[in-house]
Amino acid sequence: MPKKIEIVFGENKIDAVLNDTVTSKKLLKILPIQSEADLWGNEVYFEIPLDSELENGRELMEVGNIAFWPPGNDFCIFFGPTPAGDGSQPRAISPVTVIGKIISEDGIDKLKEIKPSDSLEIRLANSK
Repeated sequence: MPKKIEIVFGENKIDAVLNDTVTSKKLLKILPIQSEADLWGNEVYFEIPLDSELENGRELMEVGNIAFWPPGNDFCIFFGPTPAGDGSQPRAISPVTVIGKIISEDGIDKLKEIKPSDSLEIRLANSK
């Protein structure tokens, strides 16, 4: 059963839903997580304290996908083209496990406001 999470930075809150992968279930057990944002094109990523194997790995993403990159233990949010793509779609640098997606209508626009080193929190929806 999908679980709702929130991605919070500054005054912004973005709603997302996690899928039923083993990785997303492991993520739920360690929430909340706080970190600092890194950017790679239109991808926000940051290391999280999670160890999980690649599941159904893919590189080509859809805008709004949330993924886990096992080599760096990184939580990734794709909101537009990345340097590895052809300029039209986001592409991960190497295969990732898709663990969820952004569901807020304005979530993609809010993600475009994130700056490197911005503080982020990922938490279960409706928790403080």
